[in-house]
Amino acid sequence: MSDLRRKIDEGKVVVGVLGLGYVGLPLAREFATSGINVVGFDIDDGKVATLNKGRSIIKHVPHAQVRAMVDGGFFRATTDMSAMKSVDAILICVPTPLTQNREPDMQYVENSCRTIAEHLRPGQLVVLESTTYPGTTRELMKPILEASGLKAGRDFYLAYSPEREDPGNKNYTTKTIPKVVGGLTPTCRGLADALYRLAIARTVPVSSVEAAEAAKILENVYRCINIAMVNELKMVFDRMGIDVWEVIKAAGTKPFGFNAFYPGPGLGGHCIPIDPFYLTWKARQYGMATRFIELAGEINTGMPHYVVHRLMEALNDRRKSLKGSKVLVLGLAYKRDIDDLRESPSIELIELLREKGAAVDYNDPYIPRTHKQREHDLKMKSKPLSDKMLAGYDVVLIATDHSDYDYQRIADHAQLIVDTRNATAAVKGHRGRIVRA
Repeated sequence: MSDLRRKIDEGKVVVGVLGLGYVGLPLAREFATSGINVVGFDIDDGKVATLNKGRSIIKHVPHAQVRAMVDGGFFRATTDMSAMKSVDAILICVPTPLTQNREPDMQYVENSCRTIAEHLRPGQLVVLESTTYPGTTRELMKPILEASGLKAGRDFYLAYSPEREDPGNKNYTTKTIPKVVGGLTPTCRGLADALYRLAIARTVPVSSVEAAEAAKILENVYRCINIAMVNELKMVFDRMGIDVWEVIKAAGTKPFGFNAFYPGPGLGGHCIPIDPFYLTWKARQYGMATRFIELAGEINTGMPHYVVHRLMEALNDRRKSLKGSKVLVLGLAYKRDIDDLRESPSIELIELLREKGAAVDYNDPYIPRTHKQREHDLKMKSKPLSDKMLAGYDVVLIATDHSDYDYQRIADHAQLIVDTRNATAAVKGHRGRIVRA
């Protein structure tokens, strides 16, 4: 412990980041730009080769930053997991998705721990960053890592510090978002806290790994439930002929007691659509029902169906059937101005529209083509936007409100627009051709 603490205090610690995606790469950047040597581990040969050439793989980490990390000698990526022996701390940033039965799929965490156990040496610190249910670090990770013959808290150190990435957020970065840190023991927490203070502006130590795990779940449950509420209100107010966006704007003028959340076509991203179900699954082990969370999940997962229903109604009002209609989906990413399509509602929207017989295309300035996902493979390419092309579709569905889009131009040429994001609020004219959903 004293040797590891000395390396941390002197800034000579070597950090390993396992998983170089939307969480791992920004984290590696913060350590590398703070003058800490980082080794990035990933199983994707192409990703590793790209990074080692100084090229980024995600939009909100610019190429110039990766190039500076590599050229400065503070970062290298590898697929050689045996190199874990050479690092002092291993930060795990792998996916924690759901199974088809909406239960935690922990295979990536389990496989990561087995790999680490093969190369684990005394004095190393292991930290999980992936969002998960309370108890994962102690109940799942600890036994796998201790199969190495080393004991957690004595021979190596184990902690949990949840990622808080918000891709595309220009007000907060990995460095400036406070870092919650919980350890298996006070010593584990102290080491992890000291490590993160090398690269993160503020750390928030908590009493246990379970408290840190629960804090992350609370953050996302809070957002999930509030988004479900405004999604439900959107459907209710629409039936009443009331503009939910105007209502939210008016309510938001109250200087206390109200935080604005906004409706959409469904939930996307790697956290909010998934993490609450981790808690519901864990709560069942304690004989507890999480009714608020499950109801919120039901509302949010039903939003793509609501949008398609509204689109069908809009076409029907124009004496058109969805079957055989040409539909252009604007925006494939799960939110504005990013290239991340994980759990994006646009994916389900396209699949639902196809199932009902529509001919569907998409445009997204940040996603030129789709790639195979765990449960989806659209095999599509982004269509270029032109005035003639816009006019050729029976309906344009705005699923993601990218700033790059000229919504006035789109409204000037589209036959019909179904807007799920209030993106056309400032458009002049054409109100008869714009339907909110």
